[in-house]
Amino acid sequence: MDSSVPNGTKRVIGDRLRIHYFGYWIKAYDPPADSLTAKKWLLDALTRRLFNHVEHGLNVPGWRLAEARRAYDAEEDPARRRVKGGMLAGALFNRASDIFTKVVEMQALGIPVGADDTLMRQCDDHLQEALALGKLVLHRSGEEGLDELWGEPFKAYAYPIEEFYKSRYIKIAQTMEAIDRVKSALVLTFGAMSAFAGIESLVVDLAEAAKEKCETLRTDPDIFDIWTSFVVATERLLAFRPSALDDPSPADEQRVAYGMALLCTGKDVIAYMTRSRVPMPKTVAEFVDRCERYRDSAPLPLAAHWAGSVLSALHL
Repeated sequence: MDSSVPNGTKRVIGDRLRIHYFGYWIKAYDPPADSLTAKKWLLDALTRRLFNHVEHGLNVPGWRLAEARRAYDAEEDPARRRVKGGMLAGALFNRASDIFTKVVEMQALGIPVGADDTLMRQCDDHLQEALALGKLVLHRSGEEGLDELWGEPFKAYAYPIEEFYKSRYIKIAQTMEAIDRVKSALVLTFGAMSAFAGIESLVVDLAEAAKEKCETLRTDPDIFDIWTSFVVATERLLAFRPSALDDPSPADEQRVAYGMALLCTGKDVIAYMTRSRVPMPKTVAEFVDRCERYRDSAPLPLAAHWAGSVLSALHL
């Protein structure tokens, strides 16, 4: 991190152009030319990413928009209404994408479509409504909502593409900072515990691989090595086994088991943010708090052994 450099500064580092935001040097990519075709490509990609990270069952086709709205309007139970609101948001996004596809096709035929055209206004209305309803939707983990993911397709539609890319760099920097928070919490929690000797390097390797994956587009030639590094770092962390010590108490065994569960949760939180490329402030704050409460629950360093039977019961 380098907080002394102005945000937006570009620099070649290690033969790679990078852009600086909030202490992080992030891989920079050339934005496509600002056109309806490019916006359509972005809208499609961001919508697919949205449905990949939110609750199941929300990818309702645009042609079922009227059905989805009737179901939502008729629902009175709050819990069921929340889910149906998410389904309506999905239908609205897909209908907006359908409209935008036709607009691009019309322009390809030489038919001009202005920003104040009825179709464009309808597309705008659908995206705005979906953005508002998106606040009802949770990440697939059930931890919290991802407002940023619901807002990105609208930004890609409404903003110049260069401005949209800038907003993404900011969000990636915030995600990297959140990954570092989880890393620091794990290292602080387990780094001084004798039963978890050796875990620090595995946590650091995972966090660094996660940040590199977070900043890399799928179309980047380096993605094959970068994704592989992230997966292998995850597998090595999951393969970790605490050190065995003589004569552990039942409390030691229980503490080791809970520590391993906490470690796996930290891995999950890092993975959620890495794949969605957005910070999850509520989830991160709650995880950091859990680490603090775990550290405060017994003196450090912990003298414990591998609690195999307990961990097997937890499927860790």
